[in-house]
Amino acid sequence: MTTKIVGGCLCGAVRYQADAQPMVVALCHCTHCQRQSGSAFSVNVGVPKGSLRFTAGATAVYQDMGSSGQPVYRHFCGRCGSPIFSDVVARPGMDWLKAGTLDDRSWVQPTLSLWCDSAQPWVSQPEGATRFGKGPAPT
Repeated sequence: MTTKIVGGCLCGAVRYQADAQPMVVALCHCTHCQRQSGSAFSVNVGVPKGSLRFTAGATAVYQDMGSSGQPVYRHFCGRCGSPIFSDVVARPGMDWLKAGTLDDRSWVQPTLSLWCDSAQPWVSQPEGATRFGKGPAPT
């Protein structure tokens, strides 16, 4: 099955598409993703770096700091505030799209669950997902 990766922000000012298939779908339970998403975790679709292109608008960027000590560039719509994707310097081969911004989210099924040590106690992990207490070691 070929997955078409197209999406955008809540107000429609920022639109994107990826010219590649997703590499992974991961839940992130780190405290920064909890704050940034306004929820208990963030659902992220990893796409190859360089495959993401914007068809409308541009993102604003907040430079966060990852546990690796390297930056995490959190891209969002400067008009409505929707988080769009994260560029995690410690993971140089991927951009992490926020799954909620996809036009079609029906195919999204997490296969990884990251930073489970900081997951909220009431959150159930997806059955069959590979779990990490923190993030996997950089490659």
